[in-house]
Amino acid sequence: MPTSARSRRSNPRLPPSPSSSSSSDAVRASPHSSPPSRLRPPSANPDVSSNILLFLIGFRLVNALTVRTFFQPDEFFQSLEPAWKIAFGANQGPWITWEWEHQLRSSLHPLIFAAVYTVADLVARTLGLAPTSRAELLITAPGITQAVIAAVGDFYTWKLARYIYGVGSYESWATLTLTVVSPWQWFCSTRTLSNCLETTITIVALYLWPWGWAISSRATRRTGQDKSVSIFRLRQCLLLAAFACILRPTNIIIWVGLASVALYRSTWGERQTLAREALICGSSVLAVSTVVDRFFYGFWTFPPLRFLYFNVAQSLAVFYGRNDWSYYASQGYPLLLTTSLPFTLVGLYRTLKTPPKLEKQKASVLVQLASISLAMPATLSVITHKEVRFIYPLLPALHILSASPLVEFFLPALTTTTREYIPRRLTLIFLLLANVAIATYTTLFHASGVISVLSYIREQHQNHGTANIPSLPKESTASYGGITAGFLMPCHSTPWRSHLVEPTIHAWALSCEPPVGLTAEEKAVYRDEADQFYDNPTQFLQDNMVGGLRHIPRRPSYATPPNSQRQPTQLFPPHEWPDYLVFFAQLEPTLKDSLRSSSYGECWRTFNSAWHDDSRRRGDVVVWCLDHAEQQAWQSQKHQRELEDRDRQFDHIIKRFQRDATPSKSWHWSHWTSPFSSQSKSWSWPWERRKRTLFGYELPELPQWSWFGKRKKRTLLSDFWF
Repeated sequence: MPTSARSRRSNPRLPPSPSSSSSSDAVRASPHSSPPSRLRPPSANPDVSSNILLFLIGFRLVNALTVRTFFQPDEFFQSLEPAWKIAFGANQGPWITWEWEHQLRSSLHPLIFAAVYTVADLVARTLGLAPTSRAELLITAPGITQAVIAAVGDFYTWKLARYIYGVGSYESWATLTLTVVSPWQWFCSTRTLSNCLETTITIVALYLWPWGWAISSRATRRTGQDKSVSIFRLRQCLLLAAFACILRPTNIIIWVGLASVALYRSTWGERQTLAREALICGSSVLAVSTVVDRFFYGFWTFPPLRFLYFNVAQSLAVFYGRNDWSYYASQGYPLLLTTSLPFTLVGLYRTLKTPPKLEKQKASVLVQLASISLAMPATLSVITHKEVRFIYPLLPALHILSASPLVEFFLPALTTTTREYIPRRLTLIFLLLANVAIATYTTLFHASGVISVLSYIREQHQNHGTANIPSLPKESTASYGGITAGFLMPCHSTPWRSHLVEPTIHAWALSCEPPVGLTAEEKAVYRDEADQFYDNPTQFLQDNMVGGLRHIPRRPSYATPPNSQRQPTQLFPPHEWPDYLVFFAQLEPTLKDSLRSSSYGECWRTFNSAWHDDSRRRGDVVVWCLDHAEQQAWQSQKHQRELEDRDRQFDHIIKRFQRDATPSKSWHWSHWTSPFSSQSKSWSWPWERRKRTLFGYELPELPQWSWFGKRKKRTLLSDFWF
C-alpha cells in the first residue's frame, strides 16, 4: 500500500489528495479504518487564501480607523516619538524618554514609522493639503500601517491552523473566527506597540519553522516521512525570529524552547544546518541593528544588553509597578483571551495530557505550542514588573489550541436543528455579543478623552496660534508664536507630538524619570515629578511654576505678538503658566482652591472613562484657559446643552402622559376624547386649581369661613387637588 494511503488511514483528519482517489476509496472501504471526521467540511476552495488576506486587510483597516482610546504610553513614546525625531528632526518637539537617552531600545521599530511619516508628509505637501488635513494624515498613517501588519499576523495564524488541522478543516476556520472576533485583537492589534509587531513576526516565523525536525529520526524512518526543509524557508524563519528578539529580548524564550526540542530530536546533519543558519541569520540581523543604532544614537551601542542591565540588574522596571507572581494566570490570560479562555484551558489540558489524534508531525506542533504557551508566562513571572502585552505573542498559538474544543462544543449546535442544542446556540450568541460589547467599549469610550483633548488643542492652535507665527523658514517657525499647553496629569497620560503634530504648540507635562544611577537607599525615597505634584499640588505649583501662584498671567500668550523666541518644548521645571491647563476631573476641586483668584476658567470638557484603576486618572478630561471670550463661549454652549436636555426630558414626560391617557381600542365609549385634544376644554392638570362651575358657568370665588374666626389650615394635599 502506498505511504500516502497509510498515513491517511492512520489519520482521518488529513484531506485526501485528488491524485490518490483509488487509495482513499480503499481506505474508506476498509472496516478497520477510522470514520471520517465530522469536524471537517466536505471540500475546500484552493483560491480562498487571497480572498481571506484581502478581507483581513480591510477588516483591520476599519479596526485601525475606529480606535479612539488610549492603552499604553509605549504605543507613542517608544515608537512614534522617536520616529518623529528621525523623520522631522529633534527641533520639531518630540518627547524622547529616558529609555532612548540610555540606549535601551533598538531603533529598527521607530525606523518603520519614520518612513511612514516621511511618505505621508510628502503626499500631504504634493497634494497641497491644508494644515488640518495634513495633521489628520500624519496621525492616521501609522495606524494604517500597523493594520496591514496585524492583518498579516491574522492571515498566518489561519495558515498555521490549516497546516496543523488540514486545509478546509473546521478547526482552521474556527481559528480564523477566534482571531477576528477577539476583543483583545480589536483593541490592541492595530496599535503601534512593539509587542504588536512582535506578535505578527512571531506567528509568521512559527509558520515557517521546520516542525518536522522535532520528530525523532527513528519514527521518521519507520513512517517514511520526508524531513527535508527548504534552506530559504529556514532562513526566512530565523531572520524573523532574530528580528523579534531584537525588538523584544523576551521573545527569545519562545525560540530557545523550540530550538531545544528540534536539536534534541533531529539528526546530526539537521543540527548542523540549524546551528549554522541560526548563527548566520542572527549575526546578520544583529549587525544591521547595530549599524542602524549607530546612526540613530550617534555612537556605538548595544540596546539588548543595556535593556537587560537596566531592567534586571538595576531593577528599574519595578519603578513602573509590581505584580503578584500569579499575574499572568489570574489576569494576563483572562484579559488576553476573554470569552475564549475556557476553550483555551481545555485545549491546553487535552494537548499536554494526551497527544491529539492527528498526524504525528501535526500533533507535535500542537504539543510544542502548548508548551511554550505555558513556559513563557512561567519564565516572565520571575520578573516583578508584568504586563499582559508581554505575553501577547502567544495569542495566535492559543487561538489555534482553542479551535478544537470550540468546534467540538458548538459545531453540533450549528449543523443540526434539534432543540437539544438550543442552550449552546444561546451561549454562542451571548459570547459573540459580549465580544462586540467589550471591543466597542474599549476602543471607542474607555480612556477616549486623553486622545480627543489633543484634537481640541490642535483646533485652538488653528484658531489662535497660527496668526502670530512670522514668515520664517520651516526650521525656525517652531521657536515663534503658537499656543502653550500644560498637562497636570500622571506622566505620559496622553500622546505627544504624534498627535499634537504642530511644532508651534509649545507644551509641557509632568515627567516620571526613573531613579537611574541612585543607590538603594535613594531609590527607596525617590519621588518623580508627577509624584511630587500629587503629594501636594498647591505647593508644587508654588515652587515649580514661573512666578508661583502670585504671578499668573491674565491674558493668553497669543493675545500679543511674541517678542522673543521660545523653546519648542519645556518638559522640565520650572514650567511657564500655559494658555491651556489640561487635567483629570479628579483634580478639579484642588485646582479650584489653588487658582481661585486667577484668570483660569473652564473652556472645554469631555468624557474619558467611567472607571479607572488609577485614582489620579478618574473622571472627565478638563481644560482651563486664560481666554475669557473662550470661557464665556463654553459656558454659553454648556447652558444651551442643559436647556436642550431639559426640553427633551419635558417632552419625554409629556409623551408619557399622552401615552397613558390615550384610551385603549377595546373601549366602547366612542364619545370619549383625550384630555390633550382640542375637544376636551374642561380638562386640567392635577396640580392646577379647579374652577367651580354651575351648568357650565363659572362661579365667583366665595370667601372661606372658618369656625371660631380661625382660618382653616391648608395642607399640601388640599393645595394639590383643590
